[in-house]
Amino acid sequence: MDIDPRRLGFLLAVSRSGGVLAAADSLRLSASAVSQQIARLESEAGVKVLDRQPTGATLTAAGRLLAETAERIESEVGEARRALAALEGDISGVVVVGAFQTAIRAVLVPLLAELEQTLPGVDLFVHEVAEEHGRRALRRGELDLLVIEHDLTAPTAAPQGTRDVPFLDEPWMIALPASDPTPSSLLDLAGATWLAPEPGGASDRALSRLATELSFTPRTAHRYQDFDVSLAMVDAGLGVALVPQLALRRQLPENVQWVGLPGLGNRHLFIRHRATRTEPRAATLAVLEQMIQVAANLDPF
Repeated sequence: MDIDPRRLGFLLAVSRSGGVLAAADSLRLSASAVSQQIARLESEAGVKVLDRQPTGATLTAAGRLLAETAERIESEVGEARRALAALEGDISGVVVVGAFQTAIRAVLVPLLAELEQTLPGVDLFVHEVAEEHGRRALRRGELDLLVIEHDLTAPTAAPQGTRDVPFLDEPWMIALPASDPTPSSLLDLAGATWLAPEPGGASDRALSRLATELSFTPRTAHRYQDFDVSLAMVDAGLGVALVPQLALRRQLPENVQWVGLPGLGNRHLFIRHRATRTEPRAATLAVLEQMIQVAANLDPF
């Protein structure tokens, strides 16, 4: 068995793209060229790597094994490329990061202040984006990195052609008017008026999870997208809010207190990037690594 490792890249493209036609489009080749490379790989390996059906092609067990091997090879080559770039001191380029307010304030603003010393050849641009818009922008190549959030429930797998890197875990907190009694458990808040998070976000999913676990229907009033808005509403006595710890890393309004309670769980943050034969670039990964480092060095709350 003498496998040309270059052919594994074509199989990996099929795996990530979901089919031969999509892989050809991502590689900017014809479908017949990709099919020829896959056929040669099958001949060299002595196994079928694709199960070809009228509705499309899927990877066989052998194909999945070889695709995983290709991914490891790609990762090792990328690591070697980054190490060489660092050795030569020539990591450079433009990197665009999409994120939401709390991650920008706590991580990206401090990173921007240090970037001239840590990555002098990199120009970093930060865009505040809603996650759904950010996902589309990442696919279109308008962003290089995107911060995404999940409640404690298991996240769905990253879309083909992308990879999610764990970034930060932070506890959920309850923000409530300072004049309210401090709750000792979530049951103390079952009858409270809750401020409603934007539908579909991690805080919305977390509040729904808590309501299910405690068998209560939150009485909601007002709706917010921005955690600063939720804290302003709490300050005005309009209700209580479920917020991530990062939202409290600021000067809080005078009439706001916060409390951590058993059972609230955590918000999990990930950084998503494209994963192709040419991406992520060394500069993109250098910024990603710096973001993880800044998050790891956050002062204890």
